[in-house]
Amino acid sequence: MFFSFWYNLSVMKNNTKFYYSPKQGRLPLFLADYLDICDPVLAFDQIMEEIGMEQYLKPEPLYHYGRPGYNRVNMLKTILFGFMDTGYASLRELEDRCRVNIRYMYLMDHETPSYRAFGYFINEEMNGKVEDIFRAVMEYIRKEDDVDLEHLYIDGSKFEANANKYTWVWKKSTEKFRYRLFAKITQLLDQINEDLAYTGLKVETNTEYTPECLEMILDRYAFRCQIDTEAFVHGRGHRKPREQHYYEKLKEYTKKLREYIKKIQICGPERNSYSKTEHDATFMRMKKDYMGNDQLLPAYNIQIGVADEYIAVVDVMQYRSDMDCFVPLMEKFKELYGFYPKYPVADAGYGSFNNYIYCQEHGMEKYMKFPMYKKETKDNGYHNAPFRAVNFNVDADGDLVCPGGKKIHFAYRKAVRGNQYGRQEEYYTCEDCSGCPYASQCKKTDKNRTVCINSELSSMHKEVLENLESIQGALLRMNRSIQAEGTFGVMKYDRWYKRVVRKGLKRVKLELILVSIGHNLYKFRNKKMRLPEAA
Repeated sequence: MFFSFWYNLSVMKNNTKFYYSPKQGRLPLFLADYLDICDPVLAFDQIMEEIGMEQYLKPEPLYHYGRPGYNRVNMLKTILFGFMDTGYASLRELEDRCRVNIRYMYLMDHETPSYRAFGYFINEEMNGKVEDIFRAVMEYIRKEDDVDLEHLYIDGSKFEANANKYTWVWKKSTEKFRYRLFAKITQLLDQINEDLAYTGLKVETNTEYTPECLEMILDRYAFRCQIDTEAFVHGRGHRKPREQHYYEKLKEYTKKLREYIKKIQICGPERNSYSKTEHDATFMRMKKDYMGNDQLLPAYNIQIGVADEYIAVVDVMQYRSDMDCFVPLMEKFKELYGFYPKYPVADAGYGSFNNYIYCQEHGMEKYMKFPMYKKETKDNGYHNAPFRAVNFNVDADGDLVCPGGKKIHFAYRKAVRGNQYGRQEEYYTCEDCSGCPYASQCKKTDKNRTVCINSELSSMHKEVLENLESIQGALLRMNRSIQAEGTFGVMKYDRWYKRVVRKGLKRVKLELILVSIGHNLYKFRNKKMRLPEAA
């Protein structure tokens, strides 16, 4: 009896495999039921619904062709969540996550777009609307978290472009080669004039030429000499006629001149270089890597303005220097929010006369360091040096007096190069430096000492020193190093966005704005998660 019971029990256990499978369907049927109530995708979806993302999409076409498209609002949510989730989301990563990640499956409602569909949506649907989306997200965060936009912490960082680092073009070298080509063209035209001397014809020579002018000369020369290009000889063993040699050389010079002009036009008036594989990227000096290499690479100058740990404004510049980036960044801020920040705080790379005057004209306080700020505040030997012009004594007549007791008289004024406000520098010359016991310490030439003085800039530097050395200035400088530089640290090392992926200035701006939106949503979510813990 016991044996029969054991036999029946074993048969029942063995038969269960025919009625049960670990891959069978289970309840619940809705993906939202699998997610925790505090899951970030649910909070993200709620934020997107409150903002109303459908208003920032292009209107749907009246007529549809082919298969039905994906839900455009879901596509937008999925892309923004991808940048919020990992810092930067590639198109193939988005495609893969929509197939295996439950959070992305929830946002896409079980639809699985390909990477091509995501790429088309970003380039076509979001292009021109991404700044509006950034403004809407920032306005929502500003209301919910009470973001202070009066204090703006500014910093810039150079991001390597998606370009070949060995295919550079230098503007100065191109201009030098162009002038060398002008000399070769003049020499060739002189030879042509010698051959045409018996005809009484002469080609006018000049110091500079245009491709159109050379083409006209080429056509006239071909007509005068009755040149037939189909009868030209080529290859080894053939001797070219003199007319063919001149014609081909002149045509070669015309092509080369057109190439030089195109390169100079690509650089423009404000750039000195570009990459052949990415025309919008400028070669910049990058910071040393872990091997101690100081490299010159094609890059973009990324400028951000941070307020309460959120990226309030972001822009992509082609300038190597941060000084030229301050005004465009502030204009971008004004375009987004309708006002200028009261306290723009930046490092010494932004301090210049133009930027100080700009702040003064638009009601902004001067909290930007100037290039010699560290030596002025930390190096007492430099600050109190007796041979600095700013430390010279003034006599009863108002004239400067050098440490040797000689008067320094006004010589001339000179306009400052690159200044937009007509600033001029005053140059003063010592009356007599011969026999001065301090001559070896005071000057480096045999001539009398010449000093450059700008009273306006000196007074601005004094005002900036007072602002930065105050208690409020010390707090602002500390916050700038934490927030602005810390934001770049989070972007590069915590969220792994260290170089630009897309090509072209327009698409790079699109990419950086998406990264900034993801960063702001990531910060907002973390702050909201910390509030219950603090309570």
